[in-house]
Amino acid sequence: MYKAQINKDLEFDIAAETHEKDWDICQISDDKYHVLKNNKSYNAELIAADFDTKTFSISVNGKNYDIKLKDKLDVLLEKMGISDTTAVTINEITAPMPGLVFDIMVSVGDKVLKGDSVLILEAMKMENVLKAPCDGIVKSIEVKKSIAVEKNQLLVKFE
Repeated sequence: MYKAQINKDLEFDIAAETHEKDWDICQISDDKYHVLKNNKSYNAELIAADFDTKTFSISVNGKNYDIKLKDKLDVLLEKMGISDTTAVTINEITAPMPGLVFDIMVSVGDKVLKGDSVLILEAMKMENVLKAPCDGIVKSIEVKKSIAVEKNQLLVKFE
């Protein structure tokens, strides 16, 4: 059983085993679909998708909807009183493997956005670009260029 919340006011259950029989969906392009449901025709377009938070914005026949999906684990956590699992903020970067700090692309006080390149770690003759896990400001840089680091060593902190 899955749940879908639409525009924060309507929530309904989705049974995975029955949805294929009830809908006829034809993909027209990368983000556009034609849907038949109960002999009615709908034009749907995916406007935005965030798979990390399971939130989507779609347009159906010109009307926009914001959708939040919950899978079996989300439903179980909600029943246990743990409803906001996406609220965890990662405010540091640690070394994913031992290596050598090849380059540091930020300075203390720099504003970074999630996904911005922060540091290059050379390991096994490969350059690994480490990216910001969240939006924030660089609070401290715990390493220097050309030094060796161990796995899980703290590299950069954010505020």
